[in-house]
This record gives sequence, structure tokens and C-alpha cells, in this order.
Amino acid sequence: MNTILQKANLWIKFPSSIEEIREAQRLGQQVYSFPSAIGDMDCTHVRIPKPSEFGDEYINRKGFASIDVQATCDAQDKFTSVDVQWPGSTHESRIWKRSNICAVLRCNTQRALLLADEGYGIEPCLMTPYQNPNTPEETRYNNLLKKERVCIERCFGQLKQRFSILQYKARLKLENIPKLIVCCVVLHNIAKTLCDPDFDLEELQPNDVNNYIEGNENDDIRRSGMRRREKVLLSILFFNKICKVS
Repeated sequence: MNTILQKANLWIKFPSSIEEIREAQRLGQQVYSFPSAIGDMDCTHVRIPKPSEFGDEYINRKGFASIDVQATCDAQDKFTSVDVQWPGSTHESRIWKRSNICAVLRCNTQRALLLADEGYGIEPCLMTPYQNPNTPEETRYNNLLKKERVCIERCFGQLKQRFSILQYKARLKLENIPKLIVCCVVLHNIAKTLCDPDFDLEELQPNDVNNYIEGNENDDIRRSGMRRREKVLLSILFFNKICKVS
């Protein structure tokens, strides 16, 4: 396990430099309709035995003990980041705000963004659904966002089918479970790079959806995100109109 962990930074890499972000945007435009999108983000739960110490913190909203794993993936179905330090009761919005990738994207000058579900708060670098779509265009935006977020769902599904210990219950010492998860993610990315046919799996694992959105610590971030979402919506509608004309 330790040998694989030593290679984690080589196989799980989130774009951070200007050049890396631009390349991720270029690859993203081959898959995503959202301008400047570099991938998807979501959380999934890995079931564990309830710890004897601070056990209640690990009980998630579905009533079982788990590690709440946040991950991002790119257009090639490879994980670009994974955060495995949070107990199951932690809200995904909190995980995001305290993650390294949040700091990277909030400071990026390339306007890169991730696609996420309604469990996250809207930000200029994070596109989320309209809570109550009022127009056909907003409904269309939500449907497109849901469709293009299938990459992260597929990655989680493949990961858990390949490594069934993540799908059922990881019966290890608590301190070893995050290491196990990271190792599985590394092996997933290696297999995708080598085009392992065993990863061409169709069945997806249902991911947890939480309709409660934790309030942003800075309302300006949320308002800026809403303004950018409107611009993204207009860009999508304009692009689709051009395609129909041509």
C-alpha cells in the first residue's frame, strides 16, 4: 500500500499552473458544452465500521458510518483529485471550501470551472443547477449539467465495481482506510491510462444527493457565481443556435 501511495502525486494531478489549466480546458471542450469546464466534482460515501471514538461524526444522513470522499475527474474519466479526510456527517460544501482545489480555482486567472450538483454553493469557478428553474432555458441548463456530470458518476461506479471493498464495507483500521481509497484511485487512473477493458463498465453507482446547501461564508462569491452562471447559460444557448443554423 505504501509503495502505491508514494506514486499518488504522479497519478492524481489537478491542473494548477496556467499551462495545465489551459490544456485541461482544451481537452474539456471535446466533451463539455460548458465553456472553460475542466471536469466534474462530487462526493461519495465509503462504508466503514462505526469507530469507537467520535463514532457519531461518521454517521451520514443515510444512517451508516462512512468516510465522505470528495473527488474530481476530467473528460478522460480519470480522477484529478481526491479528498479522503472527512467523516460521513460532513457536508460536501464544507469539504469543498476546505480543499486545496478550492483555493486553486478561486485564484485561477483562466476562468476554469468545475461542474457540481446542488449540494454545493454556486461560485464563479463552480457551476451548479438552478434550485427552482423558472424558464425553459434554465431547465435546459439543468438537464445539460446533469448529463455532463455523468463523468464523475461513471468514475465512482467503475471505482467501486473494480474495488468491491469500497462498495460494501472497508473493514480496516480507521487510519488505513483513507490510504486504501487513495490507492484504489491511483490504480483506477493507471488502468484508464493503459486502457484496461475491465473498466468499460456500464452500471453506475447511485451517488448521494443532498438538497441542503450550506451558506457561503462570503455572499459576494455566491452572487459572482450566479452572474457567471447566467453568462454560461447564454453561451450554451448561443452555441447551440449557431450549430442549428450551420
